[in-house]
Amino acid sequence: MTSDIPALRAALHALWADDDAAARQAFQTCFAADCAFYFSHPANVPGDAWADVYRPLRAALPHARRRDEIFITGANRRAVGGQWIAAFTHYVGTFTAPLWGIAPSNRLAFLRSGEFYRVEGAQIVEARIILDLPDLMRQAGRDPFGGLLGTEMLFPGPATHDGILPPGDGTASLDLIEAMLGDLHVYDPKTGTSKGQTGEGGYWADDMLWYGPGGIGSNHRWDGFVKDHRAPFLAAFPDRKGGNHYARIGQGNYAAISGWPSMTMTHRGPYLGVEPTGKDLTLRVMDFYRCDGGQIAENWVMLDYMDLFQQMGVDLIARSNGPAHPVSSD
Repeated sequence: MTSDIPALRAALHALWADDDAAARQAFQTCFAADCAFYFSHPANVPGDAWADVYRPLRAALPHARRRDEIFITGANRRAVGGQWIAAFTHYVGTFTAPLWGIAPSNRLAFLRSGEFYRVEGAQIVEARIILDLPDLMRQAGRDPFGGLLGTEMLFPGPATHDGILPPGDGTASLDLIEAMLGDLHVYDPKTGTSKGQTGEGGYWADDMLWYGPGGIGSNHRWDGFVKDHRAPFLAAFPDRKGGNHYARIGQGNYAAISGWPSMTMTHRGPYLGVEPTGKDLTLRVMDFYRCDGGQIAENWVMLDYMDLFQQMGVDLIARSNGPAHPVSSD
């Protein structure tokens, strides 16, 4: 099975070939005819993934290229089972045409994508993909949130530059992540801390880097993570419950997990400009981790905030295209 993975990765890159026929052939090579596709909002569960998702993406970002930062494979520890691929990548090109109603910038864009693929018989039979569309809007000068909690930045690749099919089975990396998750869900409401996360023997390295999606931004060290993400998130969703994952895999110093949805919660406090609605919400999540010396050094996070805010009654695309964000004529 693992011998098929590099060929599948090459075919995923070929989805962005300039020639439409070559790209369509790559699509048929990658994905089984009955592949089950699940995308972040607004694509969600498309009737025709090529026509409804890949063709619009290619039209919006012509001549774009796929730029993988993390690409790992492994056996799934969850009950779903199977061999999975987990990838964090960018689609890099000039944003020249509307995408699902998002107005283009006519400028270079790095569209973040988190991807989990279940593989059988050298093809992908299940695909779950989160596109960071709020960050695409921000790059186009029309941030639907009016600013990030943390630092806005292009997600870097791993500091060690070794995230593509690294050597090793990933058992120790995934063990570390599962232990961390086991303690993370219980927290002190006053400090936002959880057992065993930091300090001597903690799960997270002192100089950890946490890369958050559009609306949140990125931060440095545990204090930065709490200030920019954990504290405001828990204030808004104090009863959140996570860990409902369909996939957990590891390879080498890397691990990746995803839930669809992973979290359930109630909107009880203001969050990113939206007053509490009291609604019960769910959140689709993907996390990619690099471990070093028995601690977590870096964490890349993809959240389907398009879907989350839709549940709150907020259309982020309409907000970004509103009068506060005039469309450039460049």
